[in-house]
Amino acid sequence: MDTTPHTFEAIERAAAAVRARFSRTPDVAIILGTGLGGLGKQIVTETTIEYHDIPGFPLSTVESHAGRLLCGTLGGKTVIAMQGRFHRYEGYSLQQVTFPVRVLRALGASTLVVSNACGGMHPLWSAGDLMLIADHINLLGDNPLIGRNDDRLGPRFPDMSDPYDRGLRELARVEARRLGLTLREGVYVAVTGPCLETRAEYRFLRGIGADVVGMSTVPEVIVAVHGGMRVLGVSIVTDMCLPDALEPASVEHIIAVAGRAEPNLTALIAAVVEKL
Repeated sequence: MDTTPHTFEAIERAAAAVRARFSRTPDVAIILGTGLGGLGKQIVTETTIEYHDIPGFPLSTVESHAGRLLCGTLGGKTVIAMQGRFHRYEGYSLQQVTFPVRVLRALGASTLVVSNACGGMHPLWSAGDLMLIADHINLLGDNPLIGRNDDRLGPRFPDMSDPYDRGLRELARVEARRLGLTLREGVYVAVTGPCLETRAEYRFLRGIGADVVGMSTVPEVIVAVHGGMRVLGVSIVTDMCLPDALEPASVEHIIAVAGRAEPNLTALIAAVVEKL
């Protein structure tokens, strides 16, 4: 496991390694979540960079996370997409989890599009629905900004009153209507995992205001906002987590549902990126 301090210098070393393979400045950075790696097929890829070839990058250990950067074009924009992300439950610190976001920002990306698979707790929603993330709750018990702050990376106390950019959310709503897609909107809560929640935990999470629950996204968004990036987040609801009608869930089922819903997510993100 990588233990490199995630200093400004470490970030610049990693960015230099990417620039050596792909010299264009990305307009948009994209993080592809569980079961969503196929979105990468829509990118006209010029360069593929394996994570192990980038100094300081962690290595993905999760099924369905390929572990490489896709550098190219989507919707007429220069993009770099992470095909595979990292999680606290893999044993990584949140600084390691978010190190790639720091690198993408250093490469010049000013917008971050993040996707994930999640459990749905809203009783009127269904598995396979897309949800636009309007806000989040951090229950990871940690924050990637803990420690000495480097003002070159962002302010000591970043404001989080509106982490998911209003303009990008409105653009996503407009494009979803144009495409005829149902797009929910709600609050994502991040927990550590890796076990799924108990009935009592789902009741608690719903009671504090969350609509969906997952094990990612929030650390990356915190670091992106810290670095001054605009953020758009979209989740795929892969299983319903209703305490009084709870059924066992498996990774295979979650990936299968994400795969079936992915064409809608692909169409939405491609349309949004094109209109940026």
